[in-house]
Amino acid sequence: MTTSTPGPVLPPAYEPASVEERIYRMWEEAGYFRPRIDPGREPYCIIMPPPNVTGELHLGHGLEDAITDALVRWHRMQGDPTLWLPGEDHAGIATQNVIEKELAKEGLTRHDLGRERFIERTWEWVRKYRGRIQDQHRKLGASADWTRDVFTLDPQIVKAVRTTFVNLYRDGLIYRGLRMINWCPRCETALSDLEVDYLEVPSKLWYIRYPVVGEGGMPLPDYVVVATTRPETMVGDTGVAVNPADERYEEKVGRMLLLPIVGREIPVVADEAVRMEFGTGAVKVTPGHDPNDWEIGQRHDLPVVVAIDLQGRMNEEAGPYAGMTVEEAREAIVRDLEDEGFLDHVEEYHHSVGHCSRCKTPVQPLPSEQWWVAVNKEYEPGHSLAGDAIAAVKEGRIRIVPQRFERVYLNWMENIRDWCISRQLWWGHQIPVWYCENGHTICQVEDPAACPECGGRLRQDEDVLDTWFSSGLAPHADLGWPDDTEDLRYFYPTTDMQMGYDIMFFWCARMIMFGCYNMRHLGPEKSVPFRNVLFHGLIRDQHGEKMTKSRGNVVDPLVAAKTYGADAFRFAIVTGATLGQDQRYSDDRMAAARNFANKLWNSARFVLMRVGDRRLKRPHPLDREAYALEDRWILSRLERLEREVDSLLRAYQLGECARQIEDFLWGEFCDWYIEMVKPRLQAGDERPLKVLVHVLDHGLRLLHPFMPFVTEELWQALREHVDDEMAPQLIVAWYPKSGGNWSDDGAEAAMAHVIEVNRTIRNIRAEKRLEAGARPKVVARAGSYAEALRATAEATNFTSRVELTVIGESEPLPPGEWGFGRVADTEVAVALPAVDVAAERARLEKELAEARAHRERLERQLANPTFRAKAPEHVVRGMEATLAETRERVEGLEARLAALGG
Repeated sequence: MTTSTPGPVLPPAYEPASVEERIYRMWEEAGYFRPRIDPGREPYCIIMPPPNVTGELHLGHGLEDAITDALVRWHRMQGDPTLWLPGEDHAGIATQNVIEKELAKEGLTRHDLGRERFIERTWEWVRKYRGRIQDQHRKLGASADWTRDVFTLDPQIVKAVRTTFVNLYRDGLIYRGLRMINWCPRCETALSDLEVDYLEVPSKLWYIRYPVVGEGGMPLPDYVVVATTRPETMVGDTGVAVNPADERYEEKVGRMLLLPIVGREIPVVADEAVRMEFGTGAVKVTPGHDPNDWEIGQRHDLPVVVAIDLQGRMNEEAGPYAGMTVEEAREAIVRDLEDEGFLDHVEEYHHSVGHCSRCKTPVQPLPSEQWWVAVNKEYEPGHSLAGDAIAAVKEGRIRIVPQRFERVYLNWMENIRDWCISRQLWWGHQIPVWYCENGHTICQVEDPAACPECGGRLRQDEDVLDTWFSSGLAPHADLGWPDDTEDLRYFYPTTDMQMGYDIMFFWCARMIMFGCYNMRHLGPEKSVPFRNVLFHGLIRDQHGEKMTKSRGNVVDPLVAAKTYGADAFRFAIVTGATLGQDQRYSDDRMAAARNFANKLWNSARFVLMRVGDRRLKRPHPLDREAYALEDRWILSRLERLEREVDSLLRAYQLGECARQIEDFLWGEFCDWYIEMVKPRLQAGDERPLKVLVHVLDHGLRLLHPFMPFVTEELWQALREHVDDEMAPQLIVAWYPKSGGNWSDDGAEAAMAHVIEVNRTIRNIRAEKRLEAGARPKVVARAGSYAEALRATAEATNFTSRVELTVIGESEPLPPGEWGFGRVADTEVAVALPAVDVAAERARLEKELAEARAHRERLERQLANPTFRAKAPEHVVRGMEATLAETRERVEGLEARLAALGG
């Protein structure tokens, strides 16, 4: 499908709101987002990082859309079969929290509904809001194939998740075990280590006396003082640990201590994990509430006492403190310790405390039966999940951009621990494990009707999988795995993947592990999920702070796009930083990008108005000599830009690429070339029209991946005026590549000189405060670029509002007052208004006398060896710089006096 062009004359101003929705609908209805499968061509495929279905896109999503869409449009315009596969994530914890809050407004809890009705209620919510996410992507111009959109709870993904789980289980890589976990009392679920944010918080360090037990279990007057930040957990202590190298406690190791308040006898054990410099060097061991203590307890066979329940309250093991919150128990225990003489002293202390990354509640380390992935266990000789993911990067089968993140990735993977994958939620992929009433355990993809071993009744495991388990399968599951689909055969492995560096471990590492495992039948080269992974930085506020709702500094990308236009939003954030670097959000940068779009619109409007109803052929290199210097210059500069753009895009330097295109279009094409050819156009010379149309066409093509809406709208108006084979829409037009046909270093050097001469003229006009309407005479006493200056004299007269004369290097200037400048071997003289020569001479002589006196003072001081020996180096350097400036001023004043004559 095509659309009618806006007409030969564009509206006077670019209005994004009147263009964007119409253009996007035109693209989508034409089917350009859907790739063709061509076995003879290498495809380009990238999977969209799936935003949570819970809400609206944030600036990070906007940046990802801008980066990915630029790459996708570039490849599509090169003729590559291009697939951008979109999707949304079911977001287990986040979505369940949203629905529970909705229920709370009705005075209900999920338990009031029951699991089945709660899940039905959640699906209703998802079906209502899922489409909103897609519409937001559309408003930002994301040219994704929405016919292939994937949700992480679609039946095909459920099949992929269950197949992966069952295979890992059968290979011994998934197991259920009692381990120390991170438990969120608010979300009531286990969290992986990556889902815990550690925050520095002010606290106290309580020093508590643990009496030494003597014969017959009687406490002795001797005691061991331990330091703790969590006195409320002491009711679960089962030991005290010291470092075996700590001579202070050499005689205490093996003795029994009396646990204050509780009265339980606990041993003193020696363990190298204890830091002698912390507190007193003796630490209480609570295996039920601290991951380090759990490890110490395992090594010394200490019992485990769990005194805090899943809701964050003290349980019956806490004795008189049962039923209290953690905070209440802390106050009560500290008070009792002080009353009974066990509290030695208290110090102010800052330490790092783990918080749930979702709800920000402090997590409780608890021992729990959970499902785990054994990432370091070999499933085949020489192959483990972590090992294969490390090898894929080390061996270059996956390239990390920027390269510095490769070390970060490898460091984490080489120290990775088993992954807790079970969550105590209702919304998500329920674990495909069933328990028989007769003690059998069944793990399979399809739901069993009864126990396959005995026919007994079954109960499915109530936990669901970590959301990252399903999203980690995206590159192959979204293409149809475990089925043998055409998409999977053609598009896997995918080409690129991009994400914020903050989810490198959450998502990137797990996609690599799962891809290398599930697709290993393809061999090492083709099992990887993607060839390149790009890490972008975070967008912070104008002060460099992270954007959070609590700070009130969050910027909605849809609001920014509505205010400035989607093109301006995309361009501003792509050029805001290089890959991997954080950037600060700036309304000024958004406004500057909008100004660029307007500049381009106005310039294209001028070109189209001059073209009228003509249909023009492109300039031909064989006719090179028929074209003026400025024509050959802009065509050569265009080809140089095309070479740079190709190189930069292949290196994923999108920001620099977009900046160079802007510099060319705004600076060289709009500000210089268009202005310089206006006198020729007014004189009836039509040769510049061919150049204008050709360069505008190529410029719009180059810019399209970054600013798709305004370029498509302008190109639709331009395409009918180009006598060449033109695609129906810019989105599928070929992307320019330099053929070197117009390369002309001489023209580029000559025009660079001409432009600098014009800039010098304008600077002199401004410095001398010449009236805007004045057209002063200008003499260019030129050397090697005299011919170039003569050839462009008419353009210079028009653009700089002067009357230029070019003379030889040895020719004298006419008499009069001049403002001077120099560009290489060209001396520029701008005629100044007539002045009272006697008065001007007196003024200049006075200034010259003062300047000479100042020069002499500086020369005497710097010639004094004593001064140089005693003065600081930076003072001497500063005075030398001042002397150089003063000498230049003296020379300038002398030249101006000489120019007055007489």
